[in-house]
Amino acid sequence: MVDVHTSKQRSYNMSRIKASETKLELKFKKLFKVLGFIYQPKNVYGKPDFIHKKEKITVFIDSCFWHKCPKHYKGPSTNKKFWRDKINKNSERDKKVTKKLKKDGWRVIRIWEHSIKRL
Repeated sequence: MVDVHTSKQRSYNMSRIKASETKLELKFKKLFKVLGFIYQPKNVYGKPDFIHKKEKITVFIDSCFWHKCPKHYKGPSTNKKFWRDKINKNSERDKKVTKKLKKDGWRVIRIWEHSIKRL
């Protein structure tokens, strides 16, 4: 399938995708705060969406596309190599971050976008 946007238009569209304060994260922000979690803490390896310092818990809210959900990921039909490489790097980084945080004594929770949308 041919992209209906020019390169410049596609670049602009992709630049508008938020990396933080996404709708998914904001759904949980108030609830997690009541439970003692900090939203988007600074200086924590892997940039978790939420942490609970006292309990050493990290929470990541992962979108099905950007983090390669095993149930729902479907790669784009254009610029396949670029997107395959990009998404695979994200997935590998997620594994590395999880491993490091666990080694450092943190509990790591990853919540998939599709499980939130059912709520």
